[in-house]
Amino acid sequence: MKLQVYFLTFLITTCLSCSSEPVNSQEQTPPKVLTPVETTEVEETNNPVGPETIKYLALGDSYTIGQSVCETCRYPEILKREILKNLDSVSTFELSVIATTGWTTNNLINAIANQNPKTDFDVVSLLIGVNNQYQNMAFSVYESEFPKLVNTAIAKAKGNKEHVIVISIPDYAYTPFGRGNTNISASLDRYNTFAKNYCDSNNISYVNITDITRQGLENPNLVANDGLHPSELAYSMFVERLLPVAIEKLKLE
Repeated sequence: MKLQVYFLTFLITTCLSCSSEPVNSQEQTPPKVLTPVETTEVEETNNPVGPETIKYLALGDSYTIGQSVCETCRYPEILKREILKNLDSVSTFELSVIATTGWTTNNLINAIANQNPKTDFDVVSLLIGVNNQYQNMAFSVYESEFPKLVNTAIAKAKGNKEHVIVISIPDYAYTPFGRGNTNISASLDRYNTFAKNYCDSNNISYVNITDITRQGLENPNLVANDGLHPSELAYSMFVERLLPVAIEKLKLE
């Protein structure tokens, strides 16, 4: 298989910290900003036919940028590889990521506005909200800003909501950092319930991966070495659920 990969990395600085929290918290982790546009050329296979060119935009925070895992271990990269394995006729695949550790909904809104990505993406995923919860922001902020982000994702997906995937927020209570704190889980349930209800009401695809992360204390392999974020194994399990949804959306092309 002939493979050519080109990376273009833009550095965005952001300052989002909470000095009263432990150093391995969502906000104390040094911001990791990466917005790659990655183009991959592939050979034909005998898999089902898909579009010749795929453009995928992943929007989020530390869970999307893959804090504490390798660059190719985060779920957008794994999803890209799995799509290429499962779709024929794909000549190029462009992956763009707008995500940084510690970002709230407001940070993501501002970053998208500043970077102004095009509106021609075949798939757009959105995973956001954990830092709103972690910073004890008013829930009304998420209620107001999450729908704005969904509408932005739709706009970037050629204005077609059929090409948007919303992903549930992982539960960091089930990590060594969270120590099984039930208050964290209850709070995140509120965020995820709101997001799911909004997506269901608007016929937008919603993929639940929270239950995977709730195995983190009984299966430490699901947690990265920082004791807080998902591991490559966890992200691979996310992709098992995301892949069939993404494939169906790409077949709509």
